Amino acid sequence: MSSVLQSPGPRTPAAPMPRPDRVPPRRRTRVLALPEARWALAALLLFLAALPLYLLGAPAWLWGPLFAATYATGGWEPGWEGLKALRERTLDVDLLMVVAALGAAAIGQVLDGALLIVIFATSGALEAVATARTADSVRGLLDLAPETATRLADDGTEEVVPAGSLAVGDVVLVRPGERIGADGGVLAGASDVDQATITGEPLPVAKQPGDEVFAGTLNGSGALRVRVGRDPSESVIARIVAMVEEAAETKAPTQLFIEKVEQRYSLAMVAVTLLIFTIPLLLGSDLRSTLLRAMTFMIVASPCAVVLATMPPLLSAMANAGRHGVLVKSAVVMERLGQIDAVALDKTGTLTEGTPYLTDLHPLTASAPDADALDADALLRAAAAAEYPSEHPLARAVVEAARARGLELPPAEDFVSTPGTGVSATVDGRAVAVGGPARLLDDPAHPAAVLAAALEEQGRTAVVVTVDGRPAGVLGIADRLRPEAADATRALAELTGGAPILVTGDNPRAAARLAADVGITDVRAGLLPQDKVAAVQELRNAGAKVLVVGDGVNDAPALAAAHVGIAMGRAGSDLALETADAVVVRDELATIPTVVNLSRRARALVIQNLVIAGTFIAVLAVWDLVGTLPLPLGVAGHEGSTVLVGLNGLRLLADGAWRRSRPTPHQET
Repeated sequence: MSSVLQSPGPRTPAAPMPRPDRVPPRRRTRVLALPEARWALAALLLFLAALPLYLLGAPAWLWGPLFAATYATGGWEPGWEGLKALRERTLDVDLLMVVAALGAAAIGQVLDGALLIVIFATSGALEAVATARTADSVRGLLDLAPETATRLADDGTEEVVPAGSLAVGDVVLVRPGERIGADGGVLAGASDVDQATITGEPLPVAKQPGDEVFAGTLNGSGALRVRVGRDPSESVIARIVAMVEEAAETKAPTQLFIEKVEQRYSLAMVAVTLLIFTIPLLLGSDLRSTLLRAMTFMIVASPCAVVLATMPPLLSAMANAGRHGVLVKSAVVMERLGQIDAVALDKTGTLTEGTPYLTDLHPLTASAPDADALDADALLRAAAAAEYPSEHPLARAVVEAARARGLELPPAEDFVSTPGTGVSATVDGRAVAVGGPARLLDDPAHPAAVLAAALEEQGRTAVVVTVDGRPAGVLGIADRLRPEAADATRALAELTGGAPILVTGDNPRAAARLAADVGITDVRAGLLPQDKVAAVQELRNAGAKVLVVGDGVNDAPALAAAHVGIAMGRAGSDLALETADAVVVRDELATIPTVVNLSRRARALVIQNLVIAGTFIAVLAVWDLVGTLPLPLGVAGHEGSTVLVGLNGLRLLADGAWRRSRPTPHQET
C-alpha cells in the first residue's frame, strides 16, 4: 500500500538534533557610534529642555541658550554640507532648511525654527543608521569564509594558514563541520556540503572527487581534500560581496516628486526672497518692514510644506504595512513599490518554506513475501529509527514524519553514516539502510527503482529503504510549497501585467515542477548569484522596474540590483535582510501584492496632497507679493495646509486601507 502524505500543519518539536550555524553572529555598529546620531540626540534633548520653559513664559535668558544650542548641534552638519555643495554650484535643500530656521528665529519664530532643525537632524541620523546596517551586513558576509585553512604540503604535513594567503593549486584539508576555505575541486574524500549560502539549494549536496566546492559553504560529516581553483579574492563569496557593494553604489534612488524639482524651486525661492528684501530697500523702504515681508515669504514659500505633503501618505502606508507584517525601510521604497512592472521570485525559502518534509511513502509489499513485508507505518518506523542519529536534513524530515504519526522509535545500534550514500543501522535486530537509489539499488528495473524514478520526475528527492539487504520501500521528500504561493503569484501577475519569472539555484527538474504548481512559465534554474543579477539586469535593460523576492545570501546581489528587493524575514540571511528594501516579517507571501497595491494608493494621495500644498503656497506667496500678508496669518496658512495634508495622508493608517488593497481572491472555474 502506497501513501501520499499531505503537507503537515505546525510541527511538534522533535528531540534535539545538533545543527551547525549557517551564518556567523551579527556584527552591528552601535547607533551612538555614529556622529549623526549623537548630534541628533543632543539637539532633541536640548529642544525638549527648552520647550516647556518657552511655553510657560520663562525669561528668555533661560530658554534662549537652550534653543541656540539646539540650532548649533542639529544644524551645523547639514549647514556645513550645504556650504560644501554650494562650492560645487548645487543648492542643498538641507542648507535651505537651516537658512529658513535662522530666518524664522530672526523674526521671532524661534520655536518653529528649532523644531525644523530637530526634524532634519533626526532624518539624517536615521539615514546614517540604515547605511551603517548595510555595511555591517556586507562585512558579516565575509565571516562565512573561514579566516584560516589547513594546507597540505607535498609530504602530507599540515599547516594552518590564513585563508586569504591560499594560492591556486594549493591543497587544503576540510574536516567535518568546517567551512570550506576556497573555491576549488575535490581531490579525495566524500561528504555532504551545505551550499545554500551560494546556490540556495535547500538540501546538502553530495561531493566526491571531481566535484566543485565553494568557499564559505559548510562541510558535512566527511573529510575532503580540495585543490584551490580560484584566488580567494575571486571566489564566489567574494564576488557576492563585490556585487552587493557595487549595486548599492550604482543604484540611483528614486526621487520623490518634490526632489525632482527641488533645485529649481529652491533657487527660485531664494532669488525671489532676495528680490523682496533688496528692491524695497533700494526704493527707500525701512529695513524692519522689508525684512518682515521677506521672512514671511520665506516661511509661506518654504519647500518644507511640500515635503511634508509627500510624507504622511507614505509613512502611513509604511506603518499600516508594518502592522500587517511587512517592514518597508523608507518612504522612497514605499513609492518604488507602486512602480514595479516585473517580478522575479526565488524558489527555496520564498515560494517554499525551505524545510524538507516527507511527501510520499511507498512500501514494497508486493516484492516481499508475507511476514517480511512492511506496511507504511512499519516502513517509516524502521527508516526513522535508522535515521534518528543523523544530522542530515533528509533524516530530520523522516524522523519528524514518524513523530507526526505518533510512532515510537526503537533504538538503533551499529549506526554508520556514509557521506553521499546514506545511513545504516541495526533496528529490532534487522539491518536497515536508508539512502539514494543509485547507491542501494543495482537493478534499474526493480520496482523500487521505478518508483524512485517516478518520484524524481515529480521533483521529489527519492530515498530507498532496505531491510536485511532487500528493498522494503521508497520515500519521497520535497520542500514544502507555501499554501498562498499560487494565489500570490497570480496576484502579482495581475498587478504587473505579466507573469513573474522564477530564478533559483536549484536543479531544473525540481524548479519546473514547482513553477507548474504556482503558474510560472519562465523558469531559470541552476543559477549562481551572478546569474540572478544578470537575469534582473536583462529585465531592467528591457525597461522593466523589477521586484525581486528572495531570502538567502545568494539572493542579496539580485535584491540590491532590483528596483525593489523584498526579503522573507523568518528564514532570511542577515545579508538579504539588510540588503532588501522591505522585509516580509511573517513570511506571508500574500502580503506582497497587498503592499504593492497600498503603495499605489499612497502615491495617489501624494499627488493629491502636493496639489493642496502647492495651492496654499501659491495663494499665500502671491498675497505676500501683491499685498500685505500679516505674519500670523501667513504662519497659520502655512501650518494649516501642513495639518490638512497630514490628516489626508493619515487615512492610510486605517485597517480598512489594507483590506481595500488586498487583491480579489481568485475564483476557480
